[in-house]
Amino acid sequence: MNEKEQIHKSRERKKRKQREQQIKIGIEVLAVVLVIGFALAIKCCMGDKKDPEKDVIETAVVQEKSEKVEEKKRQQILAEADRIAAGYDYDKAIALIQSYSEYETYQELTEAISRYSAAKAECVPVNIDEVTHIFYHSLVVDPQRAFANQDSDRQAKGNNQWMTTIDEFNKITQNMYDEGYVLVNLHDIAQQTVDENGNVHFSQGTILLPPGKKAYVLSVDDLSYYHCYDNYGFASRMVLDENGKPKCEYIQADGTTVVGDYDIVPLLDKFMEEHPDGAYRGARGTIALTGYNGVLGYRTDISYETRPADIYKDKLKWLENHPEFNLEEERARAKEVADAMKAEGWSFASHTWGHLKVASISLEQLQADTTRWKENIEPIVGSTDTIIFAHGEDLGDWKDYDQNNAKFQYLKSQGYNFFCNVDSRQYGVQIRDNYVRQTRRNIDGYRLYQNVIGNENNLSDLFNAAEILDPSRPPVKPL
Repeated sequence: MNEKEQIHKSRERKKRKQREQQIKIGIEVLAVVLVIGFALAIKCCMGDKKDPEKDVIETAVVQEKSEKVEEKKRQQILAEADRIAAGYDYDKAIALIQSYSEYETYQELTEAISRYSAAKAECVPVNIDEVTHIFYHSLVVDPQRAFANQDSDRQAKGNNQWMTTIDEFNKITQNMYDEGYVLVNLHDIAQQTVDENGNVHFSQGTILLPPGKKAYVLSVDDLSYYHCYDNYGFASRMVLDENGKPKCEYIQADGTTVVGDYDIVPLLDKFMEEHPDGAYRGARGTIALTGYNGVLGYRTDISYETRPADIYKDKLKWLENHPEFNLEEERARAKEVADAMKAEGWSFASHTWGHLKVASISLEQLQADTTRWKENIEPIVGSTDTIIFAHGEDLGDWKDYDQNNAKFQYLKSQGYNFFCNVDSRQYGVQIRDNYVRQTRRNIDGYRLYQNVIGNENNLSDLFNAAEILDPSRPPVKPL
């Protein structure tokens, strides 16, 4: 056999093997197809018939899961409605229950509505003329640091006069709650209407509380954490925790920084979360802010950036220690905190930008100061219709405001309708057609101490000062 024939036969063998392999593969594929087809035929004849018992079980499981989800939803709605009703907003609690589809078919929901309706029917109107207003400054975290060397340290002496300790604040809050006091918002004491010309008008508000309950308003002055507070045992600024809730940053004596409930805002928030019946419709206090050192512990004033010739030395020292300072970042962070505080029910008021005595300064000074407040603070905390006078100095005596008073007219033109001073009297409320005015009572070291030693008796309607005074507080000496 020559070479040519050998090559031909070799090619034939290869072709034959390829054909055999293709046939083998075809047979295997056909077998698979036949198996699948047979299985499908069986399924077609028998498998599509559902097992009635299995179907019932699956349906029951799905239904049970759905019912559990709905039950959980009802319980959540009921818990939230109970919380709202505890704060005396019965209509809102009822509306929440009624928002649940077919609420009428669930006994626990209809019973809740009956409870809320009965509780509302028992409430009586508060005498607005007998709503007292108390106020604090930033709380002392460490009395040893705040009051030390008050004989030689004017700041320490002032701390002892003007400030309240955390221990005292907590005792006061608990005591007033036990005595039936309910926190209301400053704006709750008046009803506001607007006429066709855009003019606002005020009349007495309606606050409905159970018999025996007493309403009070609360405010906080100077929540700016001034440079002069540094190293005296106060919180250093407001911050947000991991849940976005307002807390305080505190620098301990050893220099370490911690975050927690180190001032009025987080302390009162925590108390009212645990005692929702201590606040009327979720009310919180009013924060009166100056601006010359910024707000809420953030250095938000434009002077930190422009550094004018008359800039205070403590600002320059702070800037030297914080070379990374960025005004816009400070303002943005302050706004985040302010927004979170407002979400919790807190509101803001002007305390004048420069902590000025409004009756003593000229109209031009008041105008310039108000402009500074609106330019530096309002973008952070929002607009406000409330001014809480610094140093407690009002535009005049307790007679009605003179409508022709230039300063009054100016403040009205800037949108201010609520005015608060400082007065030791128990009650002081003026609700006139175009403004609302209320006196405030300072709850501080001076007032507590004077009541304890018997020189004054102007806190006994709120609490027993002897049970409140912090034992670590030294005798309060006059400035």
